[in-house]
Amino acid sequence: MNLAVGIEEAQNHYTVKVSGEIDVYTAPELKDKLLPLTEVHGNDIQVDLKDITYMDSTGLGVFISAYKSAKEHESSMELIHAKDRVSRLFKVTGLDEIMNVRFDDNNKEGQ
Repeated sequence: MNLAVGIEEAQNHYTVKVSGEIDVYTAPELKDKLLPLTEVHGNDIQVDLKDITYMDSTGLGVFISAYKSAKEHESSMELIHAKDRVSRLFKVTGLDEIMNVRFDDNNKEGQ
């Protein structure tokens, strides 16, 4: 499956809607669209992960880079609607303790 990245803008607030799979093949596209938003001082970025069906460590790497860039440029980044399979990656790696990640408890794996 491919990756789709849509960006909605309202002043300095951006909602990045991501759907499909984030892996070694699709992560560069996500990084190319997400990182420039984090490199502007004062941007507020929400990344909606509701429609992500798969993510590997390459995807985590993109979000780590974006998180570091946002901090460096005094912007904020929040990951929202992470489903069970995706949220497990953040929990196992401990990134949920560092990054602002909101889990979607209503979408448990297998339901």
